[in-house]
This record gives sequence, C-alpha cells and structure tokens, in this order.
Amino acid sequence: MMGKDVEEVSASLVREYLSRKGLKKTIACMDEELPRTNSSINNRSDLRRILHLEGLYKKNKAEEHPLKSMLEIIVKDRMSEGGKPKGCRHGDNQAHPLEQTISSSSMDMTGNVKREEDCMENLLGDSPRYLFIYKNPSDMISVLSCLIQALKEIIFGSPMACFTEEWKQQNFTFSDTPGLKYGIVQKKGGPCGVLAAVQACAIQKLLFEESSNDSLDERLEVSNILRTKCLSRALADILWRAGNMKRATVAISLFTPIGRYKSDGILEMITYVTMETLDDLTSVLEQHIRQFESGPFGCILLTVSAILSRTIATIQSDMDVPTSTLIGAHGYCTQELVNLLLCGQAVSNVFDDEMKLDSGNGNFTLLKGIKAHCNIGLLSLFEHYDICKVGSHLKTPKFPIWVVCSESHFSVLFCPSEDLATDHCREEEFDLYYYDGLANQQEPIRLTVCESFPLDSDLIPPLELCIRTK
Repeated sequence: MMGKDVEEVSASLVREYLSRKGLKKTIACMDEELPRTNSSINNRSDLRRILHLEGLYKKNKAEEHPLKSMLEIIVKDRMSEGGKPKGCRHGDNQAHPLEQTISSSSMDMTGNVKREEDCMENLLGDSPRYLFIYKNPSDMISVLSCLIQALKEIIFGSPMACFTEEWKQQNFTFSDTPGLKYGIVQKKGGPCGVLAAVQACAIQKLLFEESSNDSLDERLEVSNILRTKCLSRALADILWRAGNMKRATVAISLFTPIGRYKSDGILEMITYVTMETLDDLTSVLEQHIRQFESGPFGCILLTVSAILSRTIATIQSDMDVPTSTLIGAHGYCTQELVNLLLCGQAVSNVFDDEMKLDSGNGNFTLLKGIKAHCNIGLLSLFEHYDICKVGSHLKTPKFPIWVVCSESHFSVLFCPSEDLATDHCREEEFDLYYYDGLANQQEPIRLTVCESFPLDSDLIPPLELCIRTK
C-alpha cells in the first residue's frame, strides 16, 4: 500500500484509538476535517489484518493488563527490545542503490541494528561510511528520525524549526542575461552565503580550470552545458573539502519520520549516498545535477550534503561554541556555514589559525580560525568597522576570487587575471568584476581599482570599503 492507501489506514488507526479511549468529540472533529471515504476501514479485524497485527494482538490479549487500542500495541512493540529493526547487507539485491541511508556503523556483529540511542551516537560520529537499507521501512524510519533531528539541531538549534520558503525555493539556477550567464540567480534573501560560495567556486572552475583561448567576454558568455559542468565540479570540490579529502556524502531528494519535531517535508524525502573517491563523487553529482540546478531544494540539498560530509560531530568540534548553528536569525547563513563551504571546516572566525583568550586562573578560551590558504577568499565590511579581522588565508586566496560580506549579504568579486592572487603582484591599477545574484543585474559590473583613494570615507560605498580592507 502506498500514497492514499497509507493515509486511509493511518486515519483508521487513529479513529480506532480515539474510539477505544471514548473520545467521541475528537472523532467528530476529525470526521469533519478529514471525512471518511469508501476506502476507510471501519472493521477492527480488517485493520489488524492489513497491519499484520494478529500476532501482537494475541500477545497483548494474554497480558494481565492488555492495551485497548492497536496504536498503543504498535507503540509498545516499537519501544520494546523485541522491536529492534533488522538490517540487510549491502549485497541484498532488493536494495535500491540510492536507498543507502544509515551508517554501517549502526549495525552490530549479528547484523542487527542497534537501538535508537546507539544509532544517534553513530550518526553524530566523525567517521561516515557507506550506507545501507532496511528490509522493514519502519526500521529505517526509526533511525533516520535520529538523523533528521540531529540535522535540525545543527542547522537551526531546534528540531522544531523548519526551512523558510526562501530556502525551499532556492536552487542554483543560472541567469540568462547576456554577459551574466555564469551568474547564479538568488530569488529572495536568506541563503546568500551558500549561493555566493557556490558562485565563487563555479567561477574558479570556469576561469582557471577550463582551458580556453577565448577572450574574457567570450569565457564569461558561457554555454549552458559548460556552466552546468562547472557547477557540478564546484559542488564536488565543496563536498570533498568538507569530507577532509577522503569521502563525501551527497543528499538526494527522493520517508516520514517519527519523534518530537516539526516536519518541513524536505529532510523527510532525502536519501544519502557516500563516495570515497573524488571521481565517484563528481559522477554522482553530474547524474543528479538537475536536482541542484533546477530542483526546488537545491540549496538545502547542498547544505545537508556538506554537513553529512563533514559529519555533525566534527562540525560541533569546529565551532567555538558546540551549540552554534549554521542558519541564524531571519534565515541568514552564519559564518560557520560559509566557512564550511569555502574552507571545509565550520570554524566560527575568519582570522588565521587559532587564538587563545585568557579566562583567568590559568584557563583560556580557544577561538578557531582558518588553518590554511583557501582557493576562494573572503572580504568583510565588519573588518572596516573593526568588528573582526580577516586573516591572510582568506584575504590572499589561491585564486583571485572573493566572497564579499557586506550589510548582511554575501556576493562575489573576481579578477580574470590569476596573477592578482600572488603577493608579489603590485599592479597600480587593475579590474575586478562584481556579481550579486540578488541584485537583478542586467549587465556585468566592472570596477577599476587603483591605489589613490579619496579621503572622505563617509561617501565611500560599502563595497569599496570591503575592497579597501584587502
């Protein structure tokens, strides 16, 4: 049974519970909001047969204090030791290759899956492995619920929070505007940190890793095929970095979980595939790139993929405060999420290496920053106002591309000349290109940067103030 049949059986199960409890008013309200149909099951024997509860029903009837409703019988069974789910091996030919969902570390030596609290510990662990499927879908649901709740904790700080509409609608769709076809379009505010990081990585692929004798204008007037190829390779780089160059997990939109949390209809419909080579990772992303580029949840899929590639436990250890989140107030990306995508680590700061703060009595607080030079850099308006210090690892990246943080928004600056990224380059004047996916640009924005700046800082635009911090 699937779809409508599942809904009808579920509704009948709830009605049977309410009837056994004598909640007539509640049943009346339910019948008004969810009317019975010809498919509704009104006979308890039929309901037991459909749910295969005959054995459990007889066992419950023999108890000294038997439970009254089928729903209670099911819940008791799921909470008991006898309800431990059975796993199936990787070689089971009934398993769909994409339905590899729970870490193999959740399976004990007998082939049984550990209890939910054990599974949670493994799912939060720092050693992701290839995943497998259960023969019994309810077993999969039980353990995946642990994962979804853990994901919501690290993303929002609460399992009751959900992705906003801005996040749900955002993918990595490219612009069709002439001269800006390399640009990813942001629909609404919120996930700009993710979009800017991906945009920067895609530009890296396009300008510096695709051999071409074309002029800059011709390279930026990219074909649909090439920009999609650059996107898939950019996503592969981001996830491979997050997986410490050893493995990566891709979330693919394809399960309704249990437990106390609020469903958003997204995480419940995602399955996960783990690869242990960059080539395999790139291949999987190329096969499913449409989900990221034009699907409704592309931005969410990448965020979840990066979290699972890094693992939740490792992300918590990256952060200065383990209870920090990746999405903050108003649906904005936190610095931890941006750093995860740019550098592969969800550290909380943008300075170089680490900083120790004296807490008194011989104690100190360790603040974590960027450990090495990154492919993509970052400039921040906060530095102009002395709120933070961006270190040279981000100011001087391997490629002349920078994510710009200005006024609660992330955008991208880049230079087509790779020489600009070197410290010894001291050109008095050079050009930078600016792209903001939310600004509805109609043409490329080229900025000429020279060493002689005007002195009146009150009239300087925020973007120029960011460039000056470099």
